[in-house]
Amino acid sequence: MKTCHLKNLTSMNSFYEQIAFSFDFPAHFGRNLDALWDIITEVEGPLELIWEQPGISRDALGEDYWLVLEILADAVAERDDFSFTLRG
Repeated sequence: MKTCHLKNLTSMNSFYEQIAFSFDFPAHFGRNLDALWDIITEVEGPLELIWEQPGISRDALGEDYWLVLEILADAVAERDDFSFTLRG
């Protein structure tokens, strides 16, 4: 299982760096929300994403936070081998 612990996340750049590294996304990953959906539904699993201190990220990312949550929730619904947890 590949696990991603998102920590100290205060920018979309940091989000893309952490998730791409932890889930071993290919180099061509586009670092935008459309590319996130494409790759999160295609990358080999199982995948576990744990978002630490999401309140800090919510305040820093604004609307992007909610858009990312929507994509991650959709991925959970789409894949049997993907889990997503908000912690703290």
